[in-house]
Amino acid sequence: MELPQKHSATGTTIFTVMSALAQQHSAINLSQGFPDYPIDEQLGKLLYEAASTGYNQYAPMPGLPMLRQAVAGDFKKRYNLDIDADTEITITPGATYAIYTAFTAVLQAGDEVIVLEPAYDSYIPNIEMNGARVVPVSLSAPEFNVDWDKVKAAVTNKTKAIIINTPHNPTGAVWTQEDWDALAEIVRDTDIVILSDEVYEQIIFDGQKHISILQQPELRERSFALFSFGKVFHNTGWKIGYCIAPPAFTTAFRRIHQFLCFTVNTPGQYALANYISNSNAPLLHSMMQQKRDYFLELMKQTPFTIHKPAGGSYFQVAGYEQISDMPDMEFAQWLTKEYGVATIPVSAFYSNKKDDRLIRFCFAKKEDTLLEAVQRLSKLSI
Repeated sequence: MELPQKHSATGTTIFTVMSALAQQHSAINLSQGFPDYPIDEQLGKLLYEAASTGYNQYAPMPGLPMLRQAVAGDFKKRYNLDIDADTEITITPGATYAIYTAFTAVLQAGDEVIVLEPAYDSYIPNIEMNGARVVPVSLSAPEFNVDWDKVKAAVTNKTKAIIINTPHNPTGAVWTQEDWDALAEIVRDTDIVILSDEVYEQIIFDGQKHISILQQPELRERSFALFSFGKVFHNTGWKIGYCIAPPAFTTAFRRIHQFLCFTVNTPGQYALANYISNSNAPLLHSMMQQKRDYFLELMKQTPFTIHKPAGGSYFQVAGYEQISDMPDMEFAQWLTKEYGVATIPVSAFYSNKKDDRLIRFCFAKKEDTLLEAVQRLSKLSI
């Protein structure tokens, strides 16, 4: 019996491969994007409270009303945006799920989707599983800016969607208003849909402000904006995210969502709703900037090249041209085995495995973890 191959990816994801290698060699895992420090104690208490007070059965398909209302209130407070909790917000089991569901809501066989690479590894399989064709456009390494002439040249009469990501995984690059204006000009007078992956929107550094697609009136009416509670509250294992989209898009999204998972775990939704509404937690970007700056200062002890500090996200890209001329996949595996630090090769985020001799570190870790990792890396020689 032969089962259909729904996408071109083979084997397990690079995150699984490198995490398994890290475990095998007792390496410090700076590869996969998850924190190694605890969640806020109050958030954990709210989860217990939910389970203890009866929030254990199915939530409504779009999500608990109290959580959707909390999200709407949060965006009003942080962005001064008016979002309808009933018709524009859907709670999902993670942002990766939300990306797949948004693609499934809009794509048909033969459609084309522009993907800016390097890109999060779920994008291309999601597109292909819906019978559409990927049109990759490379960002300009090592700054990873968008070449808008290339994007414009990639648009055809079959282009159905463009997926974008800011702050960017894996590179930490952040979009400017000029980027949004360029995108708006390209899609104007077309029916191209935008998927805006903004899971790191609260992790942004150096006094910058995240600019959301929801703040672009011309683009908001044709977009799915996708977010993750896990990245914001250090609880990636809860797997809860959300999609914000105009009412017609939300209807199409929920038409798929109701038959994929129907709903999301209720205790987690209750805890998040109350935490968002009542929390006095410190601003996430301040804490994460301290971690990024600490990591960058430590990295001065090593022969790695930091071409540009991450502008946002959990991640810092570094070059190793002073250490080795190995391909990045081989180098990342060698580094894990010989020096006990696991990273991700950036070529894994390209469909053609383009190799700029760069690797990605995750600095969303305890200071002790980062210190021990860099102490190991400092033994590398030029």
